[in-house]
Amino acid sequence: MSEIVKTYHIEEIMKMLPHRYPFLLVDRLEIEVPGEKGIGIKNVTMNEEFFQGHFPNNPVMPGVLQIEAMAQTAGAVVIAQDENYADSSRSVLFMGVNEVKFRKQVKPGDQLRMHVEKVKARRNIFVFKAVAMVDDQVASEAELTAMIVG
Repeated sequence: MSEIVKTYHIEEIMKMLPHRYPFLLVDRLEIEVPGEKGIGIKNVTMNEEFFQGHFPNNPVMPGVLQIEAMAQTAGAVVIAQDENYADSSRSVLFMGVNEVKFRKQVKPGDQLRMHVEKVKARRNIFVFKAVAMVDDQVASEAELTAMIVG
């Protein structure tokens, strides 16, 4: 396991990503290798708007939002490598998702830890391997492709 070299809190993440409540799905970012590898943390609470309809008597975080949380984490890892990210016009656009698997339900009270690692880069396009974990168990995983623009 890698050592955390830098931690970003929500105020800093909001300078990196354009997302806002209720769609900002990363509460904290821990960088292991700048621009390459990190962990996004989402504290899942019953107050999440999606639990009103998914599902009222059995609240489960939708899988598509787990993928989005992993994609936001990957984007923040890439943007955070630029020390001037707050003044940058660069952003990351999600391009594709492959090899998706859902293995464990994510429920209120869980802490979702999205481990992302760059596996390929070509010019401004990046591919990340992403694994979302709850209590050291895999909840979901995917290969994510994104592009830096701006």
